Amino acid sequence: MSTVIYPSPIFGPVHSRRLGVSLGINLLPADGKVCTFDCIYCECGFNADHRPTKRMPNRQEVAQALEERLKDMQQNGPTPDVLTFAGNGEPTANPEFPAIIEDTLRLRDRYFPNAKVSVLSNSTMVHKPDVHAALMRVDNNILKLDTVDPIYINKVDRPTGHYNVGDIIAHLRAFEGHVIIQTMFLCGPGVDNTGEAYVAPWLEAVKSIGPQQVMIYTIDRETPDRTLQKAPREVLDAICRRVEDAGIPCQASY
Repeated sequence: MSTVIYPSPIFGPVHSRRLGVSLGINLLPADGKVCTFDCIYCECGFNADHRPTKRMPNRQEVAQALEERLKDMQQNGPTPDVLTFAGNGEPTANPEFPAIIEDTLRLRDRYFPNAKVSVLSNSTMVHKPDVHAALMRVDNNILKLDTVDPIYINKVDRPTGHYNVGDIIAHLRAFEGHVIIQTMFLCGPGVDNTGEAYVAPWLEAVKSIGPQQVMIYTIDRETPDRTLQKAPREVLDAICRRVEDAGIPCQASY
């Protein structure tokens, strides 16, 4: 099974389907995965298959590596569209995440002031005041909400700790619009969140959150569960139109 384990703390730049030329910032160990979800569609594989032996990078290491890479990109290219916190798991699980955001914004302003700072998060740490405050400062606060159905969440996203979707939705509302909702739609044996029973309540939750944008997407790389299938383009387009009809910008990636 092919999986992707990213270098740490800096990787890329890569071309993102949703964000453009993206310089990756990985706050997790370079030799394994640390995540509060264990998604069956994660390109990094299952948590148990990639237990790290190295530690997470600290604030100083991230800032030093990021500045070196930004200096090189300023001299030799390419120009990044975005600095993206992603990688081998959940970026907000790094205990120095708020301070690292502060450093990243400072370095972004110095070297590439037109670049956006994005965070891809599964929303499990947004109840923490310091994480919430840090996410309010970034340009693209991209937070996951795959469904509002607890059974589906436990089958597909597989939280490793306590997870109450009602509480998560309340915390997403607390961003008062400074949030982009990210949702994975997929199909497979016993797994399919593209039907009306899933889409309608999810859309109501999205409307209650009032995000600045919604990003819907489907699998693009090999997944640890090999039975999963891409959601059809026409299905994603139809969901996207429903979001837009609710007055919320929506972007679909196939």
